[in-house]
Amino acid sequence: MEEFDAIIIGTGQAGPPLAANLAKNGFRTAIIEKSHLGGTCVNDGCTPTKAYVASARRIFAAGNSEEHGVVLEGELRVDLKKIKTRKDELVQESRSGLEKMFADTENITLIRGEATFIDEHTLQVGEKEYRAGKIYINVGGRPRIPDDFKEVEHLTNDSILELEEIPEHLIIVGGGYVGLEFGQMFRRFGSRVTILERGEQLLEKEDEDIAEEIAAIFKDSGIEVKLKSNCISAVRSGNAITVKYDCEENREDITGSHLLLATGRISNTEDLGLERAGVKLDDKGYIVVNEKLQTSVPHIWAMGDCNGEGAFTHTAYNDFQIVNSHLFEKRKRFLSDRFTCYAAFIDPPLARVGLNGNDIKEQGIKAKVAIMPMNKIARAKEKGETARKLKIFIENNTNKILGATFLGTGADEYIHTIIDQMYAGASYEIIRDAVHIHPTVSELLPTMLGDLKEF
Repeated sequence: MEEFDAIIIGTGQAGPPLAANLAKNGFRTAIIEKSHLGGTCVNDGCTPTKAYVASARRIFAAGNSEEHGVVLEGELRVDLKKIKTRKDELVQESRSGLEKMFADTENITLIRGEATFIDEHTLQVGEKEYRAGKIYINVGGRPRIPDDFKEVEHLTNDSILELEEIPEHLIIVGGGYVGLEFGQMFRRFGSRVTILERGEQLLEKEDEDIAEEIAAIFKDSGIEVKLKSNCISAVRSGNAITVKYDCEENREDITGSHLLLATGRISNTEDLGLERAGVKLDDKGYIVVNEKLQTSVPHIWAMGDCNGEGAFTHTAYNDFQIVNSHLFEKRKRFLSDRFTCYAAFIDPPLARVGLNGNDIKEQGIKAKVAIMPMNKIARAKEKGETARKLKIFIENNTNKILGATFLGTGADEYIHTIIDQMYAGASYEIIRDAVHIHPTVSELLPTMLGDLKEF
């Protein structure tokens, strides 16, 4: 048995920076990885998908610039193999960077293999055992595959990135962020795309008006969206796949060339042997943690997607910051300090922080709202990207920002103006009275906050 001061399971966004800080502070640290270094973000999440989104955006701009006075003559051709090669190079660069960091850092040992708990201090990897006083779980998540689809050939957010030929007709089951991002990018690559969503709207957590705007964007781009479509099963026959689904009380079939399952994600916790360590899970298989991200066993922590407290790269990194603060910093961070924020990298992007209209109604909060259509913003007009709108919610009693939902060009960047004000605990009047640069989209944030309406 080999002894360490600390062991980290998984090399996602929280694991490597924690390993580096533990090692820097004299902790003999092991980090265990059963697959590629970097976790979901590097290998089949942010890095590869945003590379594809960038290619899809170039294709869209090239084919839709005539109104700007740019006329493309000749054939516009998409080379998916080249897009994939560029993506693979970006992914490998990140993997290699992590491997070099582990190799070059004193007090870090990289162990390859799958870890399982023997007891609350001991892990087995292959035929070897490793023991530590502190253990950090950073094992991430994976796509959830419904039982009725496990035996049929299908794609996930991982395997679809390995295609080298553009699907003729891509059927996507699931109208969340993964389904929408892949749906739009492959439509722009040239595929016919159908999205089946069992709920009453796309992006079920968003306000109805925002979901309707997104559905309109997709329908305008030639993507077929079928809501209230509960998929039952799928059958492969030769080069075609047929999905059976219930739609508005009628059972229907749709046939395409490829099937992408975008039906949510689950935690990678079932093979860790957590019961032997006494680590508790919730009813969805996520590791239960406290404000410091400690599990039910005080010397074991859970960070990233496996704890069910964020499921984003930025929240996983913040998990590292929380744990690190209690190890080495004077100022302590806690899970409750965090405002939920995220983006869907469709075009135009959706960006969100804090509460939306649905949340405010459910909680009975008295609030005001500021709304600005994108077609009222000079910079959006100049760019020729006037689709959709911005919404900011203000609490009546405190004048603090409750949240914002932006759907429009550049929204994933200027949402941070709102995020920073919320962390500062400042009144919305700070932004209202600020002077922003013209011509930008964000210059209209002060203007819209000068025209609040009762919500």
